Amino acid sequence: MLRQQKKQMTLWMLAWPIFLEMLLQFLLGTVDTLMVSHISDGAVAVIGISNQLFAAVNILFTALASGTGILVAQKLGANQAGTARSLGIVGTNICVGVGIGLSVLLHFGAGPITRMLQLPESLRPMGETYISIVGGGMVLLAAMTVLSAVIRNTGNTRSPMIIAIGMNVIHVIMNYIVIYGAFGLPVLGLQGVAFSTTISRLIGVIMLLVVFRHTFAKSIGWKDFRLMDRTLMKETFRLSWPLGVNSSSWCFTQLIIFSIIATLGAKELSARTYMNTMESFCFMIGFSVALAGQIRIANLHGAGEHSLAYKCAFRTLWIGLAFVQANAFLLYGFGQEAIQLFTSDQEIIAFGVSLLGLNLLLQPSKMLNMAVGNALTAIGDTRFIMICGTASLWIIAAGMSYYMGIKLGWGLTGIYIAMIADELVRGMLVLYRWRSLFKHRIRAVSKGAAL
Repeated sequence: MLRQQKKQMTLWMLAWPIFLEMLLQFLLGTVDTLMVSHISDGAVAVIGISNQLFAAVNILFTALASGTGILVAQKLGANQAGTARSLGIVGTNICVGVGIGLSVLLHFGAGPITRMLQLPESLRPMGETYISIVGGGMVLLAAMTVLSAVIRNTGNTRSPMIIAIGMNVIHVIMNYIVIYGAFGLPVLGLQGVAFSTTISRLIGVIMLLVVFRHTFAKSIGWKDFRLMDRTLMKETFRLSWPLGVNSSSWCFTQLIIFSIIATLGAKELSARTYMNTMESFCFMIGFSVALAGQIRIANLHGAGEHSLAYKCAFRTLWIGLAFVQANAFLLYGFGQEAIQLFTSDQEIIAFGVSLLGLNLLLQPSKMLNMAVGNALTAIGDTRFIMICGTASLWIIAAGMSYYMGIKLGWGLTGIYIAMIADELVRGMLVLYRWRSLFKHRIRAVSKGAAL
């Protein structure tokens, strides 16, 4: 199985399933929100606020899963299939263990959490029910995240895609049943939606486990999950914790930026929200290519193919830029018509249109940061990503957004300029780091070959 996957480990074969998975999840998530809106506006608000909490929790799972996945790809590239298999098991155990702890905390602490989130009194009963059920199943999200990461980093990006699509379709069907009382079943409202989310995730975990057990040359038995190797755990944490810090910084600075926009006014906030939705297609394309590049580079790095790994980062960048910039130009050309699909408010439309030109600079800057940043992550240089990322996000993205948007009075334009500056600075720093690291490595390999 692994030999066949190695042959297919090209950027295209890795990227398109990731993109399709992200796109369909985005579309199904939109359908999900529309269906929940039929319960009440309060139900939508509860899910929206709760999902912010769950997204923050998922950062931890994603960091642990990313570290595990990168190490698996590196070891497979180095033809250490046994170690890769052990790392996959150890990483899964760590992530699931953390998930169990957070599930217990969220299930039994739902009441205090709703108060901490400042939910209005009228929405707290719904919030407690939703958080206790969905939060109590966080261990399922942890398992899904790490199992998908390990499977993808062996080169098999199709299986997680198919499972994610199937799981989301099941979730939407179950939502329809519990919201509208289909087939004579009782209407369960938001409680039913919470159970629907948890059950669909359980189905996803079961399907991923089936694939995971047969991912490596030697099948994984249930007894193998007892493995807890301290050396492999340390290696996983060494790679993962900087990713967690960087992702947390991004999450919190985004919340700050949205808070800054909110002080400008409701219409500015609406315009940025609509732009964010339209820009998500550019992001999905770019991130899919960058993640595919990360898997490929980690594999090449593990195999000692430093020259090919170095070139692969630039190939990933140029391919990503071509797709992202083409999409950004389409948005520039038809952006006004696209915004009008969301709102008829001329002031909001004017705000959105004023940002379309700046988006032509924002998207390639993001792609540079994603492509080369993921390349550095692939070779394990996560501390550099954390240091430059955290500094730039807080000083430039958040700090300059406040200074230019509020103090200078440039509004949304100033905030977009700050966002471009942040992406560009981080992109140039990781590019410099990538070039300097590989100049030394390729030179050392060349000297060794000459000797």
